Amino acid sequence: MLDKKAILNSDDLPREEVEVEAWGGSVWVRTLTGTERDEFEASCVNNKGKNRSVNMVNIRARLCVLTLCNEKGERLFDARDIEALGKKSALCLDLIFSVAQKLNGLGNEDVEDLAKN
Repeated sequence: MLDKKAILNSDDLPREEVEVEAWGGSVWVRTLTGTERDEFEASCVNNKGKNRSVNMVNIRARLCVLTLCNEKGERLFDARDIEALGKKSALCLDLIFSVAQKLNGLGNEDVEDLAKN
């Protein structure tokens, strides 16, 4: 049976190396922490009283900021980098976004469900 120490010390954020030819190399994309997943989901919803809508503005850059990491799994970017990263190639961001979706079990319908719930 696992104890607190074993759980907290486990490396449970798998990463995948992704070749981004246009950037001249590869990047690491990792699984979100629970806190990061909540942050991402919260950023996807515009909540105005009873009216909710999906916030798609810079969605690719927002997820990439949370999942791009170094070989140790440490994030490369923070929220201040979303706008700058969003100005990079849509094809490159989409490649990383797709891998991040796969690693984190995020489907397109998940974002839409957030607004409904």
